[in-house]
Amino acid sequence: MAAKIYTTKEAPIAPLKKKTLAVIGFGSQGHAHALNLKDSGLKVIIGLYKKSKSREVAKKLGFEVMDTAEAVKAADVIFVATPDTVIPAVYEKDIAPNLTKGKTLLFSHGFAVHFKTIVPPTDVDVILVAPKGPGHTVRSQFVAGKGVPGLIAVHQDVSGKAKQTALAWAGGVGCARAGVFETNFREETVTDLFGEQVVLCGGATALVKAGFETLVEAGFQPEMAYFECLHELKLIVDLMNEQGIAGMRFSISETAEWGDVSVGPKIIDASVKKRMVKQLKEIESGKFAKEWIAEYEGGYKRFNELRKEGSAHQIEKVGEKLRSTMSWLKQSKIKKGASQASLISGSN
Repeated sequence: MAAKIYTTKEAPIAPLKKKTLAVIGFGSQGHAHALNLKDSGLKVIIGLYKKSKSREVAKKLGFEVMDTAEAVKAADVIFVATPDTVIPAVYEKDIAPNLTKGKTLLFSHGFAVHFKTIVPPTDVDVILVAPKGPGHTVRSQFVAGKGVPGLIAVHQDVSGKAKQTALAWAGGVGCARAGVFETNFREETVTDLFGEQVVLCGGATALVKAGFETLVEAGFQPEMAYFECLHELKLIVDLMNEQGIAGMRFSISETAEWGDVSVGPKIIDASVKKRMVKQLKEIESGKFAKEWIAEYEGGYKRFNELRKEGSAHQIEKVGEKLRSTMSWLKQSKIKKGASQASLISGSN
């Protein structure tokens, strides 16, 4: 059965009109949700720790900024927009002691609730609203009068109105303009982690680097390897995004299409899928979550080593040189380190 798609007609913001909405954290998702909800005419406050650098940013954008604990006390709906690894500490210190019956906890990713790094009390609603795009896109599409698709889920419905609240929030941030789909915390968490690790981030970057290395080790110029294995990837991904796989194949040459259908399955073969299944099981069992939490608690030692190793790869040096010649590309410097996580997960 096809999934129901909720639109603006079915996601009115009226249920949030007389409520105070707290956004805890002002990173990628946090700032986008806050600004979109504010522009939708809703009352939004920001909760941050005392020394957060985001305080001045939020104030300049017209928000009332409070300490996290005070924001939780003042709000009816609390959006926890901090990174997955940070949520437990923030929850234990500032959120849990100030949750009272009838409030709503909202997340944009189910990690903390599904893997039980936090356990919400039984007298509050617990919901999820997850735009399927990074914060800057959620914001830019909203400003343009559009929206990105989103997911909603209800983990705990004490009031009987949890789904109504989730749909209203999805409407307020603009997701209902594109379409809202209902899921559950487990499905959102597992599929999101799987997609990031196996295809979108882990799979794609490993495939690109392996292709680059294969050509360079065979004696071809690194610049040619970069163009063929990384630069032109955007063209293919954009075509798939706009038209699906079949539409992409229609748009490329017959030679490229034959290479796709006849060679692709030799590279991504049954053995790769077998390892994908293994990784899916490690996500479902909680093994990945435990390892990631342990890595965070250990000070990101291996994580930082892998980051350093990746940034030193030849493909980065070649790419930086070639991108400097491409005037149409946005030349932006992304700060390395912890801020990278905020681009995806939001920060406090």
